[in-house]
Amino acid sequence: MRSYRELFRTPEFTPFFLSGSVQTIARTMSGLALGTLVYRATESPLLSAVSMFGSSLVQVLGATFLLSAADRLPPRAALTTLPLLFAAATAALALPGLPVWGIFAIVLAKGLVESVGGGVRWGLLNEILSKDGYLLGRSVFNMMTGLMQIAGYATGGALVALLSPRASLLLAAALYVLGAVVVRLGLTRRPPRTTGRPSATATWRANALLWSSAPRRQVYLALWIPNGLVVGCESLYVSYAPDSAGTLFACAALGMLTGDVLVGRLLPPRLRPRLGFPLLLLLAVPYVPFLLRPPLPLAAAAVTLASVGFGASLVQQERLMALTPDTLAGQALGLDSAGRLTMQGVAAALAGSVAQLTSPASAMTAMATGSVAVTLLLMVAARRTERAPAKVPERLS
Repeated sequence: MRSYRELFRTPEFTPFFLSGSVQTIARTMSGLALGTLVYRATESPLLSAVSMFGSSLVQVLGATFLLSAADRLPPRAALTTLPLLFAAATAALALPGLPVWGIFAIVLAKGLVESVGGGVRWGLLNEILSKDGYLLGRSVFNMMTGLMQIAGYATGGALVALLSPRASLLLAAALYVLGAVVVRLGLTRRPPRTTGRPSATATWRANALLWSSAPRRQVYLALWIPNGLVVGCESLYVSYAPDSAGTLFACAALGMLTGDVLVGRLLPPRLRPRLGFPLLLLLAVPYVPFLLRPPLPLAAAAVTLASVGFGASLVQQERLMALTPDTLAGQALGLDSAGRLTMQGVAAALAGSVAQLTSPASAMTAMATGSVAVTLLLMVAARRTERAPAKVPERLS
C-alpha cells in the first residue's frame, strides 16, 4: 500500500479515520479550555499543566491492570462506548462551581479509561490495514492529529476568548458523542483478537513478554521518554504566554504535521530507520534557548521546528510492529500509548513543579536538555544491542 487513495479505499478506514479526527478536536479544545480555566482560578503553572496532561498520569495503572482488555474486547463496542464516557466526563468538567479537586478527580478517571482505548484503537487499525499499509495509515492519523489540533486549538482559543472555557468544554463533549456515532454506524462487528477474559494477570504476563526483549525495551523507551519530556515543555505554554498559548499549540501541531508527512510519505523506506534518533534530537534542541525568553514570533518558529521531530514516533512504531507477534499487536501498541501518555503526564507535573520554583522559561530549557541527554544515551544503547547476537523469538504461553 503506497498511496493515500489506496488507503482511503480500504473498507472501514474512512469512518475509523473520521471518528478519530472528531475526537482529536474534542480533546484539544477541552484541554486548552481546562488549562485556561484552572490557570485563571489558581494562577499556578503546576496546576494548569497537570489539568491539561494529568489524565496521562494514571495511564500506568491502566497499562498495569487493564491493558489485556485491548485484545479481548469487541473493537466496535469498545470504541463506541469510550467516547461516550469521555463526553460525560468533559460535560461534567464544565459544571459551574466544580472545585479544583473535583476537576482533577474527573481528569484522572478519564485517563484510566483512556489507557485501554489506545490499544483497542491501534490494534484495530492493524487489522483494517495490511502489514505494508500500517505505517502509511499511522502517518495519516498523525497528520490528521496535527491538522485537527490546529483546528481544535484555534477554535478552542477563539471560544475561550469570545465566550468562556466552559462553552468550549460543552462543545467538546458534543464532538465526542459525534465520534461515537460515526464508529457505531461506520464499522462492522469484529470478534476480539484474543480469547479469554481481561485480567491483571494476563496484562502482566503479556507486558513481561513484551518488555523481555532488549530491542523492544529500547524502542519503548525511545517512544516514551524524549518525547514525554518535550511535552512537558508544551504543558507550560499557558503559563509561558497566557494570551498566546493557542498560537504556540497550533504551531506545535503544524510542525508535527510536517514531520509526519516527511516520514510517512516522502522519505524512502531505506532511510527511515536511520532518522529515528536525529528526529528525537530535533524535537528537543529548539527549546533549549527558551531560557532567554524569545519573543513570540521566534518562540513560535522554534516550536514549529521542534515538533517536526515528533515524526520519530512513526519510525519507532514501525520497528515495534516488526518486533512483535500479531497476537500481541493490540497490547504492544496499547503499552506504547499508555507509556507515552504516562510519561507526558509525569513530565507535565515535573515541568510545572520546576516552573513553580523558577519560571516557565527555565523549566522548558531544563526539560529540553533532559530530553537531549536521554536520546544520546539511547543511541549508545541501541548500537550495543545491534552488535549483540540475536535471540530466539519468544512465545506467550
